[in-house]
Amino acid sequence: MPADFQLVQRLDLIRDLSRGKRVLHLGCTNWPYTLESLKNNMLLHSDLEEIAAEVVGIDADKEGIEVLKDNGSKNLYVTDLEHLEDLELDQTFDVIIAGEMIEHLNNPGLFLSGIKRFMNAETQLVLTTINAYCGMRFWLYGLRGKRGRQEFVHPDHVAYYSYSTLKLLIERHGLRVESFLFYDVGNEHRPHNRWFANLINDVSVKIAPQWADGLIAVCRLEK
Repeated sequence: MPADFQLVQRLDLIRDLSRGKRVLHLGCTNWPYTLESLKNNMLLHSDLEEIAAEVVGIDADKEGIEVLKDNGSKNLYVTDLEHLEDLELDQTFDVIIAGEMIEHLNNPGLFLSGIKRFMNAETQLVLTTINAYCGMRFWLYGLRGKRGRQEFVHPDHVAYYSYSTLKLLIERHGLRVESFLFYDVGNEHRPHNRWFANLINDVSVKIAPQWADGLIAVCRLEK
C-alpha cells in the first residue's frame, strides 16, 4: 500500500487490496447506474467477483440487487446500511469495501458501529468518499454562478468529508485509520469529463494532492 497522503487511483487500490481475499462489498449495485456500468464493463462488483476468493454484496436498492442476480451474481443481500444488525449474515471478512456510500447516509455513525460485527483484528475496512476540498469541484462550483444554487454534487449526497472530519468520525466509533490516501479522478471517468474539468483537476493535484477528487481511509478495529 502507498504511504500516507499519496495520490492513487481508487479502483486500482481496491483491486490490489481485494485480490485473493474474502470481501464484503457495500453499495455493490451502483444503482441507478447498474445496467450502464455492466454494459460498459465498469461495475466494481463484477471485478471483485473475478479476483477475490469470496465476495458478498450488500445494497439497500432491491432493483439493483435483482439486476446483479439476473447477471449471475450470488451472495447478495438487501439491507439498510444504517441497520446492519438486522442482516442475517454471521461471518467476518478480510476486506470490507465501503466505496462512495458514507456521503449518502443520514446517520454514518450507525453504519460504522454496525459494520464492526463483520470485522476481526485483521480486517481492513476501506472507506472512500468525495473530498470536501476537491479543487475541481471548488472551481466548477464558483464558475457555474446561479448564486450557489447549481452545485457540482450528486443529488443523493448529504455530506462532505475531509481528512480531519472523516478520521474523527471513524475514531469515535471504535476504529482506527491505518492509512489515509487521496484518489485522483478515475481513468475510467476522464473520457466522459469535459476537458476543462480534467485540466482543473490536474493542475490542482499537481499543486497539492489534498485537492484531489476523493479520500480513502483504510481502517481496522481499535486495539
